Parts: sequence; C-alpha cells; structure tokens
Amino acid sequence: MIPRIKNIETASDYKLIVTFDDGFRVCYDVKEDIDTIEEFKGLEQIYGLWQQVKLDSSRTCVYWNDRIDLASDTIYEYGRPL
Repeated sequence: MIPRIKNIETASDYKLIVTFDDGFRVCYDVKEDIDTIEEFKGLEQIYGLWQQVKLDSSRTCVYWNDRIDLASDTIYEYGRPL
C-alpha cells in the first residue's frame, strides 16, 4: 500500500519533515537529491522555490513544479525516523 502524507513542512538545509497517515514521521534530506539529480538543482537556484512545496491531491507525492517531485513511498523508506 502506498503511504499517504498527512502533513509536510520545509526545514532548513533542504530537509522535509513529513508526517504520514499512520503516524510515522520522518526527516527527508532533499540535499542529496539536489546534488545528484539535475532537475532538483532548481531548488537551490530559484529564489523561494524551496518553500513552495505542495502535496498532490492523492497525498502520495510532494512537488515544487512540473519537473521536481518526490513520491511518498521514497520519503517513507529513505527518510530518517523522528
């Protein structure tokens, strides 16, 4: 089953604090993606884009624009539990 996101917050140093419907809470470091995925570099290069994170209507993906997104199962699996 795909984990559904209940809440998402941006933190300093390109970290996301994500709470899932099952109560699991993680800190996901987006900086690693910025360093390795070309499209993610815009999060550093475009002023204010980082704070514009959105949750899609299915609550299974966070995104910033049509080129930068993260699936909830990736965040769930690779995030550091809080």
